[in-house]
Amino acid sequence: MSFKGKACWITGGSSGVGAALARELSDKGASVIISGRNRDRLTEVAADCGDALVLPFDLRDPDSLKDAAHAAWDWKGGIDLAVANAGVSQRSRALETDMSVFNEVIGVDLLAQIAFAQALIGPMVERGSGSLAFVNSLSGKIGVPLRTAYCAAKFGLAGYADSLRGELSQTGVGVHSVFFGSIQTDIARNALSGDGSIRGTSDAEIENGLLPQAAARGMLDAIAAGEREIIVAAPGMQLELCNARRTPDAIFDKVAETVAAGYMESV
Repeated sequence: MSFKGKACWITGGSSGVGAALARELSDKGASVIISGRNRDRLTEVAADCGDALVLPFDLRDPDSLKDAAHAAWDWKGGIDLAVANAGVSQRSRALETDMSVFNEVIGVDLLAQIAFAQALIGPMVERGSGSLAFVNSLSGKIGVPLRTAYCAAKFGLAGYADSLRGELSQTGVGVHSVFFGSIQTDIARNALSGDGSIRGTSDAEIENGLLPQAAARGMLDAIAAGEREIIVAAPGMQLELCNARRTPDAIFDKVAETVAAGYMESV
């Protein structure tokens, strides 16, 4: 797959990986639609891109999503790549987490991403082409302490994508799941605490993670190569995930050992 001349829509495009994806796709000759809730920040990203449409909307609002989907599709007469990237994380013990936090995280990270895809698969199937890319996390493969809501959403998103891929396998529409490791973004800083407040501080592993530009490039290279399940992480994390999938008890024990060593207190 070449991105030159393609229409690509990115949600969560005002910062982090979303902004990096918009810039990288533009560099590859794509026309980019950049969405999020902050028009000013989206406009700043668009200024670094060539052919770009700023399309702010709230994914959680069905009417707003419906209008945005029509506007995005009409801009170039179709969407070649739609990236479901918007999301929010969590840092709190399950025992201390209000159900409102579960509702918010699962609503944004799972249900809103499904709604985004559902708004596009009909036109894509009718046209017989297009790709959907779901930005996931290694937390969608391995349950991580302090992220019960986040992991629930990301595991669910992986299941939806796998099921959707099978359903669309004969239609010409592709589905990609992208599992990121630690990326230098504000995801931990903007994570929800147990009472729903913004955490306000980052994690050491996030601060030492891959640069967003490198993560975006790795993701797009894998999509261009036709990979359906994509892992973008430091080499050690990739190996750990592969081993965990072969021997799940080993990773369960390792997570428990990490908790016993004081992981949750340190975070």
